[in-house]
Amino acid sequence: MTQTIEAREISTLRLEPAPDTPRRKRSVPRSTVIELSGSAVAATALVWLTFTVAGITGPLGFAFCVLAAFLAIYGLICWQLYGVLSMKDRLATVVIWSGAVAAFIPLVAVILYVVFQGISVVFARFPHFLVADMSGLTATSPVTAVGAGAAIVGTVEQVGIAFLITVPLGVLTATYLVNNQNAFSKVVSTVVDAMTGAPAIIAGLFIYLLWVVPQKENGQTGFAAALSLAVMMLPIITRASQEVIAIVPGSLREAALALGSPQWRSVLRVVLPTARVGLITAMILGIARVAGETAPVLFTAGGNARYNWNPFSGKQDNLPLRVYELIFQSGVNINRDAWGVAFVLVLVVVTLFILARLIGAKKPGPSGFTVPWRTRRSPEEAGEQ
Repeated sequence: MTQTIEAREISTLRLEPAPDTPRRKRSVPRSTVIELSGSAVAATALVWLTFTVAGITGPLGFAFCVLAAFLAIYGLICWQLYGVLSMKDRLATVVIWSGAVAAFIPLVAVILYVVFQGISVVFARFPHFLVADMSGLTATSPVTAVGAGAAIVGTVEQVGIAFLITVPLGVLTATYLVNNQNAFSKVVSTVVDAMTGAPAIIAGLFIYLLWVVPQKENGQTGFAAALSLAVMMLPIITRASQEVIAIVPGSLREAALALGSPQWRSVLRVVLPTARVGLITAMILGIARVAGETAPVLFTAGGNARYNWNPFSGKQDNLPLRVYELIFQSGVNINRDAWGVAFVLVLVVVTLFILARLIGAKKPGPSGFTVPWRTRRSPEEAGEQ
């Protein structure tokens, strides 16, 4: 009875926040909008007047000065109205949003410019550009006479082979690094970090010297390009998979081991199914990372204006390689063809990134997941146990 009365008394207490404690709201109040707008107008007018009187020109310097003046004016207003703590919080929020916008604008500008330049080429005789090859390319040929079909086939086959090579190795390596802490695992982790930061051309030169040079002209194939892409994709998938597997609760591993399951079975039946969403996201990000690389395939694929469905024999085309070859040729229509191929490449990469974000937004867990090699027991066998 006494505990119930104490619980009721505690539930009735209301802790009032300190007057200097910032309160975050989901919607922006009208007062905040007025303060931001007024600070921006005042900063712009002050910097414009200063630049006009001093005779200073330069859009980049003007933007930096406006931002500095805006932060100073807005910080002074917040300090006088809400206190020091709220001033720091709001200034930090403004700086973070400003950095995000500064990074977002160039990215969107590049994507929109490629879309603006290439969408008219792709949809001129849709879907001709997506199925035709570059065999009819001349200096005077119209944009509707050629297409990126051969490059699309080459990219899909090369990235697909690299995916099949890299995913088992990357997931197994990540699982080993998570479950083992010894000298060898530290060496492997260091090598993975070094490969992640290595330039893309290193992977192309490595496969070129190891695979293409010994076979001379016969060495330039789609498979050689896939090997170079796999060298680039391996550290990306390994590091991303390692982070995903590491956050699987240790209680799940301990429960599986306590039930008598060996470590390999607990990894296959418990750890990997739990981390499936993150693993799929890591795989898609790895594919999107290497799909737009030119340097690894520059020395290995060779390029081919016609369709080559066999990645193990003969030179093969590739989307970024085709763009690289087209931009060095003269002719207005050839440049437009390059923009069309670039649009297809950007569309593929952006689609993969969006797919990765959608999959990554799902909650992890083993519900509804069944590993392909799971053995199903009959009701009689289940009843015996």
